[in-house]
Parts: sequence; structure tokens; C-alpha cells
Amino acid sequence: MSRYDVVLLHPPSIYDFRERPAFYGPIADVIPSSPVFEMYPMGFVTLAAHLRRHGFRVRIVNLALLMMRDRTFDVDRFLRRLRPRLFGIDLHWLPHAHGSLEVARRLKEIHPDIPTVFGGISSTYYHEELIQRPEVDFVLRGSVCEPFLLALVRQLAGARDFATVPSLTWKEGGAVRVNPAGATPGGLDDYPIDLGMMIRQVVGHLDFWSNVPFHHWWRHPITAVFTVRGCGHGCLTCGAADAAFRRFMAARHPFYRRPEGIAAMVRQFATLTRAPIFLVGDVLDGGMEYACAVLDALAASPVPNRVGFEFFAPPPAEFIERLRASVPRWFAELSPESHDESVRATLGKARYSNAELEAAIGTLLANGCEGLDLFFMVGLPGQTYENVMAGMDYVADLFTRFDRRLSAFITPMGPFLDPGSDTFERAEELGYRRFAHTLEEHRLLLETRDWEHMLSYETRWMTRAQLVDATYDAAERLSAAKVRTGRVSPEAGARVGERIATARDIRRRLRANPGNPGATQRGEPQLRADIAALASAMLHDKRELFPPAAFLNQFRLGGIARILLQDLFGRGRSRA
Repeated sequence: MSRYDVVLLHPPSIYDFRERPAFYGPIADVIPSSPVFEMYPMGFVTLAAHLRRHGFRVRIVNLALLMMRDRTFDVDRFLRRLRPRLFGIDLHWLPHAHGSLEVARRLKEIHPDIPTVFGGISSTYYHEELIQRPEVDFVLRGSVCEPFLLALVRQLAGARDFATVPSLTWKEGGAVRVNPAGATPGGLDDYPIDLGMMIRQVVGHLDFWSNVPFHHWWRHPITAVFTVRGCGHGCLTCGAADAAFRRFMAARHPFYRRPEGIAAMVRQFATLTRAPIFLVGDVLDGGMEYACAVLDALAASPVPNRVGFEFFAPPPAEFIERLRASVPRWFAELSPESHDESVRATLGKARYSNAELEAAIGTLLANGCEGLDLFFMVGLPGQTYENVMAGMDYVADLFTRFDRRLSAFITPMGPFLDPGSDTFERAEELGYRRFAHTLEEHRLLLETRDWEHMLSYETRWMTRAQLVDATYDAAERLSAAKVRTGRVSPEAGARVGERIATARDIRRRLRANPGNPGATQRGEPQLRADIAALASAMLHDKRELFPPAAFLNQFRLGGIARILLQDLFGRGRSRA
């Protein structure tokens, strides 16, 4: 196998998920990936592109997905064939606390001479604990690490003067060194994606699955354009909120992508695929002038794809009307989190009334929005079981007032409180009880057998058990409202009901063996089979969020060929 300078590995959330099936519950119901969290962070793509532009060879390997697809896939044998200068492992989302460390441990056994570097939000927060582990050689801190990884790779290929690498935590003779933070980058536009590299890796290795973002992407090939890193909002539960990042991120956030850069990335994806393109981040957070500039840039070169917009608060009517005039086909997501205005205010969401929310829903639908999804959550400050259930009654009322383009979803906040968030740092003051503080404590929670005991918290208003009860009961009530109003078929509603009933039964059977944490491993085959059947989604049918499509019909083969040819013949690269 040809030698790469860097191999970026995305681990599963729990390394031995194939041998020790845990009852993950609905923690991944409203995201594209499964509870194995096989969707790698977009940072992998921009990191790889940045290194490649400077002459280094990089490969992305979605190890989690390779393990999911083939129960006989030999991880150690695969890793043994890789011999880069550096292995990069993401610990961006804390649910990877188990899998990332186990992959690093195995790499150190197989390749003791090849260093490992960790990066991501969780790596940044826990950098001092991470670097103490023998399987971790380097940690890069920050939300924009492209220039710092480049500096590290150059030192590995040259003088190995690691003290010169900004934002690096490392070891020297057993002593921990924490280098000063690097300069704040100017913006995200310096770190674009490289579609040519991605296509060439697929073609060159005849390996589609190592690069696929998540398991069912070939059936639901949605793409994402990240418009921002960080967030200007102050939600108490968010580890990327303004207050959270100020605790452990050195740079000033948020960083916005220029409107022209957003439109350029949308055009790139539209060259490759007919699938929806989702703008991650509320463009209105950059101000009305910025948001309108994004719309103007999209209008200047329209694409036939559906374009998705994310809103953290009801968008103003004038923006919605401009959106309709600028984008031919579009859909939207809005996250009230709770129907209760006082809970939303406590959470730190922008203050708005339900009347304002309902007015925005009406305006969005009246202006050509092809689909509007509302997202609600269980586990918020001040939220009781009764409050959660009242929220589903509120949604049912919305369903009777608006047409079937409006839908809604509910999910538990889990499995963990975000490190750095207010609810993590000020837990007792805000009504939370934490069951995990350190990275190792979170890793151990992932070894428990069910999602109730994986939860790293309970609240003053609901215990862990009540959080689970509220989640199941609310999802059941929401599903019934969807069936009544024709949003889903009776058959689809029945499937959701069956999955929730199975989940309750699994919980009952696990409670019957409280002293046997290995019950799912050594217990009855039917229990293992029932748990496996709920591995993709429990509370919702994911086809509501990510409509399936014929695989080949979703890709523009001519565009793919042009990108590949441009990549092979159109650009020279140097290590400047």
C-alpha cells in the first residue's frame, strides 16, 4: 500500500459494538448516522484538503462504517497495512470517548513508532487528560486546526521541533507541554473542501465505503455546507455556545464563511449530486445584512437541488419573503426545543412567544417552503414529565392548523451533557446532577448496557428513569398525532409503536437482571436480536427526515467525471 503522510481515522462510538451490543436507545434518531455515530466530522474533509494543497498525501478512513458493514472485518489487519507518518483520530463528539481511545491503543500496539494526534471539541476540552494516556502522542486544540496540523506534519517530516507548533499539547521526555494557542484564523473560506480528492480516493482504492459519511448515505445522500464554526447563542446545554467556547477555546468565535464561499460550496455539491444541500448554522446569526448577502449569492447562481436552512429562532417575515425570491426550492428546520416559553427562556434560546413561532410557521409555509421540521428535546432545565407531554399536545394542535409540510420530532438530550456547557460547568446551580466529570468516566458510561445508564445526568425535575419514560411516552403521543393528521401512514405509525413497545420490553428484561451487566452479551439470543433491530431508529422513521432516493439517480456522473479530470490534470501542488 502506498505511503500516506497522514491517515485520518474515524472510530465507532463504542469499539466492540459488534461483540457487545448495548441498548443505545434513541440517541441518534434525528441525525443521519446510527448510534455507532459513524458520520465523521466535516473537519476531516477540510483538514485533508488543506494538507493536500501543501503537497502532503492524506487518506480518510471511516473505520466505524467499515466495521458496521462487515461483522468479520478485521480491524487490526487493516490497520497493520497502513504506515503513514501520523495517524489522526477525531474525538469531536464525546460519545466517541470509548472507540477513539481503543483505536489509538491498538494503533500503538501495531505501530509503536507512528505517532497519534487527537483533535476536535472534546479533545480540546480534555487535552490535559488525553495527553496522559500512553496511546496519545499529540492533541491539537481548537475549532480551526488546519494550519496547526500542517505545522505538525511539517515538523514530523523535518526538524521535529514540536515546541514551534501552535495549539499543540504534547509530551517531551515524559513531561507534558502545552504550546501557546495559535493566531485566530481570518475565516472559514481559507479551508474549503476538495471534492477531487474525495473522488480520487474512491476511484484510486476502489473503496467507496471508507469515504462515505454515514451508513445509509447511498440511499439518503444529503450533503452539508457548514456556514460557521462556533455559535453566538447562549444555550445552557450547548458545548459550542458562546459562553462554553470562551471557557476552553482560545480563538474568538463564531467564524463565518463568506456568502460567496457558501454559494460556491453549494454549486460544487450540485455539480456532484441531485440530493438536498443543507446549510448548517443559522445564517441570520451573522446579522440580517449577512443573511441577505447569502441569499443574494445563492440567487446569482441558482442550483436545481433543494437547499435546506436551519433556524434557531423564528426568522422575520421580510427574510422569508426574500428567501422565496432567491432560492428556487428550499426547506427549513426550526428548533424551539420546548413549547414552554419559560423553559425556552431558561435554556437561553432567543426570547420569542409561541404566537411569534406560529406566525413564522405560517409565513414559511406560505412562501414556498417544501418542508418544515420542528425539533423538541427531553432533558431541558425546568422541564417536567408533564411539561414534555403538554409539548406534544401543543404540536398536535399545530398539526391541525397547518398542512402536512409541517412535521416535528422529539429526542432526548443525550447521552451526555456537553463538556464546557453551562449545564456541565454549573450543574448543581442549574438543577442538574452529573454522573461523569472526566473523560475516563464518560468512557466507562459507554460500557454500560443501556441508554438509561449511559446518561451522564439527571435533573432536579426528572430522574434518569423519568427522562426515559418521558421520551418514550412523548414519542408515542407525537406519532399518534402524525397518523391522525395524515403526516405518516397508519402502517408507519404502527411500526413506530412496535419499536417503542420493543424498547420498553427490552428495558423490562434488562431490569430483571440488575446484577448482570453482561446480560446483553451472554444472555438470550432474542434479547440481542431485539436490541439490534432498534439500532438505526426507535422513536421516528428516519425516512421522514431523510427521504430515500434511487442511488444512481442522485449523482451527476458527468459532473463527477469533470471533477476527477480536473483533479488529475488541472492543478500542481508544492510543499510551500
